[in-house]
Amino acid sequence: MQHVLVVFGTRPEAIKMLPVVRALRESGRVSVSVAITGQHRQMLDQVFEVFEERPDIDLNLMTHDQKLPDITASILSQMAGVLGGLRPDLVLVHGDTTTAMATAVAAFYNRVPIGHVEAGLRSFDLARPWPEEFNRVAIDSLAEYLFAPTTVAAENLDREYSRRGRVFITGNTGIDALLHVSRKIEMEESGGANVLKTPVALDPERSLVLVTGHRRESFGAGFEGICAGLAKLARRSDIEIVYPVHMNPSVREVVHSRLGGLPNVHLIDPVSYVDMIRLMKRAKVILTDSGGIQEEGPALGRPVLVMRDTTERPEAIATGTVSLVGTDPIRIHDEVSELLDDEQSYRKRARAVFPYGDGTASTQIAKIISESFCA
Repeated sequence: MQHVLVVFGTRPEAIKMLPVVRALRESGRVSVSVAITGQHRQMLDQVFEVFEERPDIDLNLMTHDQKLPDITASILSQMAGVLGGLRPDLVLVHGDTTTAMATAVAAFYNRVPIGHVEAGLRSFDLARPWPEEFNRVAIDSLAEYLFAPTTVAAENLDREYSRRGRVFITGNTGIDALLHVSRKIEMEESGGANVLKTPVALDPERSLVLVTGHRRESFGAGFEGICAGLAKLARRSDIEIVYPVHMNPSVREVVHSRLGGLPNVHLIDPVSYVDMIRLMKRAKVILTDSGGIQEEGPALGRPVLVMRDTTERPEAIATGTVSLVGTDPIRIHDEVSELLDDEQSYRKRARAVFPYGDGTASTQIAKIISESFCA
């Protein structure tokens, strides 16, 4: 039986890769191992619990205030050792993280074929998002299996001179995960549980503005602008702002210093994946720089304002449910206010759309991999 090694290190990767792990196991045609680097230690553990999985290999490489060169070197060195020992027939990585890029390089050095889940996303600017755009371009140049979530992503790959792998359009595995957990929540609700119970007490009479922000490209002036916009919004008496603050000190220090103690602002620690979905379901508007939430928000029928100047997910922009607002405080304030105050504008953008697939991406990926081994 052929052996597939699935590698990831962050919570978003785990959310999007564990459905693939499950589908590969259910195929019965390959053996699967899961290795994690531990980029998001506590948040990773929560996701494993949701999907009732556990890692086979835990490198636990992260240390306090580790810099990108250190993370990259550590992952590359340790994964080279893992690959040399296991000799898998395929390494699967996801997206654009340092774990994915360094693992792909280690696999390339060990002459192990690479599969890239969520291949082909492009902002066409190596500085934004940084270093994610470089990471995904590098992985796509090495991978033999390129699992593109959309037609646009596949077209991006077809235009690249360095591409050597086969391209498959599968949809996005994040939608698989979202629908799986949403069904769990709905089952709880049918059993009498409060599906909209959230990790912070909220006033049901006020609109919830949910915020997530962590991108390195916004460190410094970008986060200052984001916080200024949120502080201005917090003066409204008809809203509450909930911001699960990323553990990175470069994020936490500025966010807590600028927004801590403000009325109507709840700064909380990162929440579980299930609680994040509950917050998204409860939210009126979502402000984010996250890639995953740009996919999940539209599927839940929530307007998403992206605090970036570029995005590698143009499909959501095209639906009208997602828009770019950057980190300018005035624009952040004004765009959120328009959605809160203009009912017609809100209705136009608060509708469920599925530009990233129907929830079968993981099954498609597992089928492609297992059939390619049997060919």
